[in-house]
Amino acid sequence: MSAAQEDRAGREVTLALRLPDPAATDALGAALARTQPAAAVVHLRGDLGAGKSSLARAWLRALGVQGTIRSPTYTLVERYPLAARPDAGQGGASPAEALHLDLYRIGDPGELEFLGLDDVDRALWLVEWPERGAQALPSVDLDIGLAWDGEGRAARLQARTQAGEDWLQRLAEAVARVPELQPQAEP
Repeated sequence: MSAAQEDRAGREVTLALRLPDPAATDALGAALARTQPAAAVVHLRGDLGAGKSSLARAWLRALGVQGTIRSPTYTLVERYPLAARPDAGQGGASPAEALHLDLYRIGDPGELEFLGLDDVDRALWLVEWPERGAQALPSVDLDIGLAWDGEGRAARLQARTQAGEDWLQRLAEAVARVPELQPQAEP
């Protein structure tokens, strides 16, 4: 049975992982980068300190971002140029920019207009605290929830689009080959 679980009634496709240490979080970021489609919108959810920025940093590093990768806690958005690369899932080349947003300090979704965000030519949107952006954000492909789990963390990835479902299938296959990542059965 695949690590990606499908609920036939609700068509929910999820992947649950145990991340016992920071190396596992880095491995998940690298696996997500290797398997992502040409353009993707990802919501990162979890309490303060759950590892959202750490996962985003590992992901961006795996995409080849050089230099300092800052948390957008105070700037709200950080932009990272990416080298064009073949798309892992659908052929073609990926757009050349990733956005990392932290919307914790947004008081109203309308404030996003002032950030100059435009979803054209963005390879990746990593959005922390997406509930604060409401309908002002593009449609999400993959929802990632992180939570403390003993000394490590638990990650629950849920596809929200067909592209997200295809991506999660690729990711489940990739995760099976990464010893640091521990698939978990859904409760």
